Amino acid sequence: MFTFETRDQKEVRRLRIAQFNGRTATVRSSGAVVTGHVRSIAPSKSGGPAAWTITIIVKQPKAPTLLRPAPRIRALVEDCREAAE
Repeated sequence: MFTFETRDQKEVRRLRIAQFNGRTATVRSSGAVVTGHVRSIAPSKSGGPAAWTITIIVKQPKAPTLLRPAPRIRALVEDCREAAE
């Protein structure tokens, strides 16, 4: 999980929409780029201007998937030829 605080209302709105729609969100904070699902957005209890604490469940990058083997058309053609003979 990744937790950070922001005072940017536009960013909070974008993250709330992503949370509501179940989409992943990408956030840049302290030089780090984090992508994941927004778990919670809570107002911060600090006495200054409005701030929010945001928690994101980090999405792990997908492992490369292995491609399926190519279809065996030659074997099919050979079987058809044998059946015709």
